[in-house]
Amino acid sequence: MKFRIERDFLGEVSIPADRYYGAHTARAAGNFPISGYKVPFELIQGFAFVKKAAAIVNGRLGYLEEEIVNAIVKSCDEVLEGKFKEDFIVDAFQGGAGTSTNMNVNEVIANRANEILGSEKGKYFPVHPLEHVNLHQSTNDTYPTALKIASLFLLKELSEKVAEFQGSLQKKEKEFASIVKIGRTELQEAVPITLGREFSGYADAISRDRWRIWKAMERIRILNIGGTAIGTGLAAPRDYIFEIIEVLRELTGLNISRHENPVSVTAFADDFVEVAGILDAYASNVFKIANDLRLMNMLKEIKLKPVQPGSSIMPGKVNPVIMEAATQVAIRVKANFSTVRECASHASFEIVEFMPLLAFSLIEALKLLINISEILSKHVAEIKPISEKCQEYFEKSFSLVTVMLPLIGYENATEIVKEIKEKGVKNIRDYLTQRFGMEVVEKLLSPEYLNALGYDEEELEELLDEFNT
Repeated sequence: MKFRIERDFLGEVSIPADRYYGAHTARAAGNFPISGYKVPFELIQGFAFVKKAAAIVNGRLGYLEEEIVNAIVKSCDEVLEGKFKEDFIVDAFQGGAGTSTNMNVNEVIANRANEILGSEKGKYFPVHPLEHVNLHQSTNDTYPTALKIASLFLLKELSEKVAEFQGSLQKKEKEFASIVKIGRTELQEAVPITLGREFSGYADAISRDRWRIWKAMERIRILNIGGTAIGTGLAAPRDYIFEIIEVLRELTGLNISRHENPVSVTAFADDFVEVAGILDAYASNVFKIANDLRLMNMLKEIKLKPVQPGSSIMPGKVNPVIMEAATQVAIRVKANFSTVRECASHASFEIVEFMPLLAFSLIEALKLLINISEILSKHVAEIKPISEKCQEYFEKSFSLVTVMLPLIGYENATEIVKEIKEKGVKNIRDYLTQRFGMEVVEKLLSPEYLNALGYDEEELEELLDEFNT
C-alpha cells in the first residue's frame, strides 16, 4: 500500500495515498478506536448539504472563486449520492463535540474537489479544508445543523412508515369488527369486547404517534447555522449569516429557518431531547402492541404469520419473532432517549460537548423505528383471527354477567356468578340465555352493542320489558 505524508501543527501523519480523508481524520481514528460504530452516514450527508450551501453563498458574496465553488459543490453532490462512505472513518464515540466529524467531511470534500481540479490528494491546493470548505463555519453551528437536516429527513420517512402501520391496524379493525371476545385487564378476564375494537385502540394510539412525529419536525426546523463558535456569528459576514439559511432551504426542500437567538440553540440541545421523547412515546406504544399481539397469539385468539422455525431442538416450534424484535427495538429506543437526555443535560456554557453520542443515539433510534414500523405494517397485515377460540373464551367467561348490570344490578349479578360457580356451569352464555331469554342475551352480547359507547336508554327500556315478560 502506498502512503502520503500530511503535516499539521502536531507533526507528520501517514495516510493511505488513495484515501480522501486527511491528517485530522487519521489522528481522530487513532484516538478513538472505541465502539466500532461509524458516524451515521445520514449525518455526513447533512454536513454535505451545509458545506454545499456555504460554498454557494461564499461564492455569491465573492469570498470563493467560481472554480473552487463548483468543485466543492460537485464533491458535496457525490457525498449526497452515497459516495466515499469508506472515507468517513471516525468512531461515533469521539471527543471534541464533533470537530473530528466536521474535519473528516472538510478533508474528504477538499481532497475530492482538488482531484476534480486536477490537483493531488493531500496538497490542499487550490482547495483547503478550513480556508475554503469550512469558510465562515464552526463545528458548533454546522454539526447541530447537519443533525437537524438528517433528523428532518428521517422523521419524514418515519411519519410515512407509521402511517402505513396505522393503516394495517385499521384494516384489521374493520376485518375483525364482528368477532366477539373477552377483554382483559391485569392479565385477567374483563368485560366482553370485539377483536376489531381492540385493534381500533391500537390504530388510534399509532395515529397519535403519527401526529406527534409530524409535530416533532417543528421542534428542530430552527437552525443555528451562521452562529459559528458560540452563536454570535463571530468571524462570519452578516450577509452570509442571513443568506445561507435561504440556500439550505432551497437545497434540502425542508421548511427550515434561522433561529433568532443562535446562542441559545448552540448551548442547548433540548429540542433534540423533545424529539427523542416523542420517539420514546412511540416506542412505548410499539412495545405494548407487540406484547399484546404476542399474548393473543399465545392464547390462540389470533395467528401471527410463521416466518421461521423457532427452535434448534423442538421440531415444529414457531415463535413470535417479529413481535420479539419489535420489543427489543422499543427497549433500545427508550434507552437512546435516556442517552440523548443525558448528553443534553451535561452540556456546559456555550456548547453541547457530547453532541456525537447524542447524534448517534437519535439517528439510530429514528432508523430503528423506521425499519420496525415497516416490518410491523407487513406482519400485522398477515394476522388471522381464530374466531372459534375467541368464542370459546367468550362463552365460558363469568364476565358475561357484567353485561346484565343495567337490567339486574350489581348485587343480583354477583349472586348469579355465585350460582354459576356452585353449579359448575361450563357455558355461561347458554346459562344466561336460559335464564333471561334469547332476545335479551343476543342483544346484549351482539358486536353492535359491545362496540356502542354505553347503552341507549330507550333500547334499555325495551329490553327491560322483554326481560320482565
